[in-house]
Amino acid sequence: MTDTLRVAMIGYGFMGAAHSQAWRTAPRVFDLPKKIEMSVIVGRSADAVAEAADKWGWREAATDWREVIARDDIDVVDIVTPGHSHDEIAIAALAAGKHVLCEKPLANSVADADRMAAAAESSSAIAMLGFTYRRVPALTRARDLIASGRIGTVQQVRAAYRQDWLVDPKAPLSWRLKKDQAGAGALGDIGGHAVDLVQFLTGQTLERISGVIETIIAERPVETERVGIAGVGGDEMGEVTVDDLALFTGRLSGGALASFEATRFATGRKNELTVEISGSDGAISFNLEDMNVLHVYDRTGPGVDQGFTRVVVTEPDHPYLEGWWPAGHMLGYEHAFSHQVKDLVEAIDQGTVPAPTFAEGAQVQRVIAAVEESSAQDARWVQV
Repeated sequence: MTDTLRVAMIGYGFMGAAHSQAWRTAPRVFDLPKKIEMSVIVGRSADAVAEAADKWGWREAATDWREVIARDDIDVVDIVTPGHSHDEIAIAALAAGKHVLCEKPLANSVADADRMAAAAESSSAIAMLGFTYRRVPALTRARDLIASGRIGTVQQVRAAYRQDWLVDPKAPLSWRLKKDQAGAGALGDIGGHAVDLVQFLTGQTLERISGVIETIIAERPVETERVGIAGVGGDEMGEVTVDDLALFTGRLSGGALASFEATRFATGRKNELTVEISGSDGAISFNLEDMNVLHVYDRTGPGVDQGFTRVVVTEPDHPYLEGWWPAGHMLGYEHAFSHQVKDLVEAIDQGTVPAPTFAEGAQVQRVIAAVEESSAQDARWVQV
């Protein structure tokens, strides 16, 4: 193994910016066991990807991901394309002996996700899925507290991911609203985060699902230009083929019930991911819009003045904080991506399997499929 990991990133949209920031920042903040070389960024438009390479610090730009994957001077392939292309790119990269970091969702179907998980299992290369919120320090800390028994037996879970960027009926028909490219709507895009976090925090898996999904606005202006997440729409109308809203309940392997909401129609909510886990001895509550804070309740303490304690997760001994600022100096959205790079590089160096694995991503895809199946059967319970 060489002392340098030469990275190729496939895709250059919103996630491309976040991943570029991470590849650039992680080796400057953390004492990584290997150097990072941002070798090449790949996209379909030669002009656009060249501009992205210059903006984000990639050494070169290319338009053919297959040629890039075949190169001997590439060690890691980072996939930030829409979900419908993940399986083909990841499987080809693993077959070429490249380590793979793949943005969520793992794939757009259970079958494709299973093929990716099988390819990762049989490969000597490292494969890791990008459920990045696991690496928000407050959430990693929450997982550790729950695992240590701090809140006792998990008895109930509530999770919701709420956004409002589609409330305007004139918001254009971007690729995120087309099932053949996105796989699912709010359910798969942001609901998948909620599902993964609940399973990550509790250490349990969802076994049965009952839920409904709904498309609130069925037609939108066809996108004519990509600007931000939703772009710009024209006069032509097109069909929305994914859900706007998902509400579902799940039974965890430990017996507790968990409720979920995933919506892009929560007017006034920009990026609110909340998780509250109630246990026999206490509870933990988190809101991504206040991402440096964890609320912890200990019901074993004395007195009638018990309440949630507000913990600012920025102390030097909190997860990932060894590389950052003094206590109380806040971290933001982009920092979790640097933590993701740190964990991946260390796993490659040590020859260990980093989480989340492709198998975990396939399991989340099964939950998403179970919600869709349940909704099609009037919210009947469906086995995952």
